[in-house]
Amino acid sequence: MRGSDDLPTVRPGVRVGVGAAVVVVLIALGVTVVIGMVRSGGSTEVMDAAASTSPSAAPFGQVYVHVAGAVATPGMYRLESGARLADAIAAAGGFTADADRAAVNLARTVSDGEQLVVPVAGTSPQGGTAPAAGDGLVNLNTADAAALDTLPGVGPATAARILAWREEHGRFGSVDDLLSVSGIGEKTLDELRDKVTV
Repeated sequence: MRGSDDLPTVRPGVRVGVGAAVVVVLIALGVTVVIGMVRSGGSTEVMDAAASTSPSAAPFGQVYVHVAGAVATPGMYRLESGARLADAIAAAGGFTADADRAAVNLARTVSDGEQLVVPVAGTSPQGGTAPAAGDGLVNLNTADAAALDTLPGVGPATAARILAWREEHGRFGSVDDLLSVSGIGEKTLDELRDKVTV
């Protein structure tokens, strides 16, 4: 059996050096993990209005959107390109209890610089009172193809183009926006003006 005198000696300086190296490696690993968590914390990020009131451009692969109206935390958010309206609303904390959920198309892709307004039930996006259910007006922002097809000068093909425009551009701001829909001219707009609303 070897006695204690036979054990190899380790200089104290070497022991401290190894311990310090282990501590440095652990700290570096911790910093790397924290940076990774911050970077992958989700596809959304609230923009601080005080720090950046008008960002020049979203980073590559991302878009800025302004979410307003009946959401828990209205504001400007950064989303991944290809994000849906559902992602923007989730980033803003979700719908409030009085939100008109049927008035928004959650599957629609959002675009950079867009403002998304979730209306309160019973109001238009601009805050006015929506027409009563029995007034006979067709709401361009909530009507389906069947409702649009009942309008004069609007058949199934035009109804589909109205829905496609709404899908691509968001809500109609006014009845005059119908002129932006392919196949609708001044004459058709005049026929529709007192039969539709936004």
